[in-house]
Amino acid sequence: MKVFINKMIPEIGIKMLKEEGIQIIFSENENLSHEEWLKYCQNTDAILNVGGDFKYDKTFFDTCPNVKAIALYSVGFDHVDTKEASQRNIPIGNTPDVLSRATSDVAFLLMQSVARRTSYNFQKIKDGNWNTFDPLHALGQELYGKTLGIFGLGRIGFEMADKARKAFGMNIIYHNRSHNEQAERELGAIYVSFDELVKNSDVLSIHANFTPEHTNLFNHSVFEKMKPNSIFINTARGGFHHQNDLYNALVAGKIWGAGFDVTNPEPMSAEDPILQLSSVCILPHIGSATIEARNGMARLAAGNLIAFSKGEKMPHCANPEVYSNHS
Repeated sequence: MKVFINKMIPEIGIKMLKEEGIQIIFSENENLSHEEWLKYCQNTDAILNVGGDFKYDKTFFDTCPNVKAIALYSVGFDHVDTKEASQRNIPIGNTPDVLSRATSDVAFLLMQSVARRTSYNFQKIKDGNWNTFDPLHALGQELYGKTLGIFGLGRIGFEMADKARKAFGMNIIYHNRSHNEQAERELGAIYVSFDELVKNSDVLSIHANFTPEHTNLFNHSVFEKMKPNSIFINTARGGFHHQNDLYNALVAGKIWGAGFDVTNPEPMSAEDPILQLSSVCILPHIGSATIEARNGMARLAAGNLIAFSKGEKMPHCANPEVYSNHS
């Protein structure tokens, strides 16, 4: 079996594939044009996809009929038309769980960084602008006993809520498609409507899977309902929030601050005015950027392809219904 990998992954994944006799094809460079990417995909049996630069939709599957399986080097799969893939009996693997702690760490980091205006104050030092003590300048806020609202209380959201509860004694509310009984039992989390989540959260953190209907869900009308002291955190997908509406809400004092590891668009412009605000902290999509998480992702992605090469079900499959098509 020939597998095309569009960007280098940790060696553990490469080693696993080679030990199973799987032929690996790398591109000559990692900044492929769409046309170059398609040429590689047309001459392979399976793909190990890194990043969200390319879309796996009907046009792709029509253009690359030889592709029989795709293993994503990510937990998210919003860049894949899984329904189309399932209709063609193409399993889509992903990498859940192994990056939950690392991503929740970043959400927790952003929450604290925004609360204490760390990006702004670090920039002051770099600019040589650390002057005399001013007891009223750019004050932060404390998080003890405040309410953390989680939109999408799955694995990552649970980790974030657990950290916030243990560190700051924060109260946990959440909005999900269904109740999370473990979170309610172990964290005292309370299920609320989306409107209640927006209105009652001191910190609102997004951890849901992104789907098209979520596009710009957090927009002007939502920010208008949030507390003026609230902090907005997004480590899920940039498409969840309308970035210009977020900027306007911050400038108008509708919300207090924002921290995000994903932007809209992504990558964002260095000229975006939101970067000039003192109550904002932005990271370049580094949620899973730890040695442990990235190695774990490589193992799961390789394991998905190895299982497929043996005629077995992928252990971690984003479209498990594909296997019922074979029965």
